[in-house]
Amino acid sequence: MFFINLYFKTSATFKMEANTIFHRLLNGRTIPFNDPDYIQIGNACNETRKLLMQLNNEVDLDEIRKLLNQITATEIDTTTVIFPPFQINYGKNTKIGKYVFINFDCTFLDLGGITIEDNVMLAPKVSLLSEGHPISAKDRQMLTTGKIHLKKNAWIGANATILQGVTIGENSVVAAGSVVSKDVPDNVVVGGTPAKIIKSIQ
Repeated sequence: MFFINLYFKTSATFKMEANTIFHRLLNGRTIPFNDPDYIQIGNACNETRKLLMQLNNEVDLDEIRKLLNQITATEIDTTTVIFPPFQINYGKNTKIGKYVFINFDCTFLDLGGITIEDNVMLAPKVSLLSEGHPISAKDRQMLTTGKIHLKKNAWIGANATILQGVTIGENSVVAAGSVVSKDVPDNVVVGGTPAKIIKSIQ
């Protein structure tokens, strides 16, 4: 009987966690501002800001990495380096690989999910924005999401912006100042607003 009760309790807990507003956002559900659970987003972001205040006043790279562990609820590899200041609104939906370099003044909005694979480099002031709002004025008081995925060896130039739902292909380069609104294939350089393929990488 104990194991049966434990099974049902565990199943109920999983079902409850699977229906959180954060799970819904991570799965691309559009959430209206008047959703009864919307306040949870603000509360979670406030907790993240407390850790960010510490991170952005820290100079020791190991301590910075430990704080990022807490923010993302994952183990950041010792080969990954981040230079503050750094901004992230939630944190728990960001996954960062090995040998990643994140330069000064980068901004992540990660409620929709951000995955950064190994050997990715982000120049200063890069923005990864996995969140947005509908274009229609009557629907704009809603939060939309789409996963951002930076594949191995991608290099994102200074002041570039990657929008929700975009994948940057392996080895590809995003030129400085670009706005990327569509997927980028492997082994190309893209640039401009909106970003377009400039050339292939051999």
